[in-house]
Amino acid sequence: MLQAAQAAAGLQQYPAGALYIVATPIGNLADMSLRAIHVLSLVDAVACEDTRHSAPLLHHLGLDKPLLAVHEHNEREAAGDVLARLARGERVAYISDAGTPAVSDPGAALVAAAQAAGYRCIPLPGASSALAALSVAGDTVGAGFAFTGFLPTRGAERLQALKVLAARDDTQVLFEAPHRIDSLLQGLAEVCGERSVTVCRELTKQFETVATMPASQLPAWLAADANRSRGEFVLVVHALKPSVSDDGVAAHDATLRTLLAELPLKQAVALAAELTGAPRNALYARALALKADAEG
Repeated sequence: MLQAAQAAAGLQQYPAGALYIVATPIGNLADMSLRAIHVLSLVDAVACEDTRHSAPLLHHLGLDKPLLAVHEHNEREAAGDVLARLARGERVAYISDAGTPAVSDPGAALVAAAQAAGYRCIPLPGASSALAALSVAGDTVGAGFAFTGFLPTRGAERLQALKVLAARDDTQVLFEAPHRIDSLLQGLAEVCGERSVTVCRELTKQFETVATMPASQLPAWLAADANRSRGEFVLVVHALKPSVSDDGVAAHDATLRTLLAELPLKQAVALAAELTGAPRNALYARALALKADAEG
């Protein structure tokens, strides 16, 4: 493995006194790039989110390197040790537990400190659960995406974040842990209605699951199989179809306000769609905006 990595990546320059930000697999070890393996074999030390997690990875690659713990609770302080090594001309790699560092994982503060001190930070791209999920979502409307990551865990903050999410019309990528997935899918069903959502579970692993459906069907899908609550989740909330302009939907504000004053949001939107002929998703997003203005 190390010889193959050397043959594939050895001709490039790898300067000393530089920090290498190395993506690692999100589940399947075969997704480790040859260039990443080569760089990990070259560096003098590996800074990592969790030494207990990274040590087996390096052992699998046949590598034995000094490990430096740099995680969310000590990142700014631990950066000093990394900078001291860079000052001595060492090469240091940083890896998170899975995927690309500094994307909903530690690493950003370390990179900022290294750059501020004048050291090069060199990215080694690789596995990304967000991009993997987008590639199988089949979202033909979205022209880009917004990376949201984990929503707030507290009730009021979480609800507000869901309302903001539903009011946006672009593609959005979320992460969620297994013990909160039921709450998230219930929330998405309430605020996103018939908007399409792709649920990705255990990406690249043995029990990988990818399913796309209207948000309203998410709670029933999860409840249909206890195994669906296990593992790590990435969700893609699809972009809304631009079938009606904002001005066109806003023309129905009076109808929406009247219905919202007397009915729950879902019923008000459903009736408004029947009365006006406007798309339900667009009316739903507009109704959320009207409620937010009224409550604000």
